[in-house]
Amino acid sequence: MLEGIDPLLTGELLLHLDRMGHSDAVVVADAHFPAWALGARVVDLPGTTTPAVVAAIRSVLPLDDAPGMDLMTSADGAVLDVQRELMRAAGTDEHGTRFVERFAYYDVAKGAYLIVRTGETRTYGNALLRKGVVGHPSA
Repeated sequence: MLEGIDPLLTGELLLHLDRMGHSDAVVVADAHFPAWALGARVVDLPGTTTPAVVAAIRSVLPLDDAPGMDLMTSADGAVLDVQRELMRAAGTDEHGTRFVERFAYYDVAKGAYLIVRTGETRTYGNALLRKGVVGHPSA
């Protein structure tokens, strides 16, 4: 165990976050997301929500320059409550977030270094975070 580390950040997850380089992406996915079909590296965190996992990851990982986060555009284009929660958890807003059409989002997610699959059951509860420069003054 470690002090000062969010308990959602398992050893396996921390190892992968540490191995990520600048601009590498991590997808925090809802339970509906085809994580194992798209990702070479998948960490399962059942029983968690995507906003909680995003907040935990952001406690150790700075975001890249805007847009540091991608969200999947909802079916009607509305910004959903879960997406607002994801932006708050990431410390960003609609200006620092890129909204990507569903199938284009899957294509972007294929290139992510890591996918973290949560137990989130709300639809469109996915966030792709790009790692910024650790230790940089703007972080």
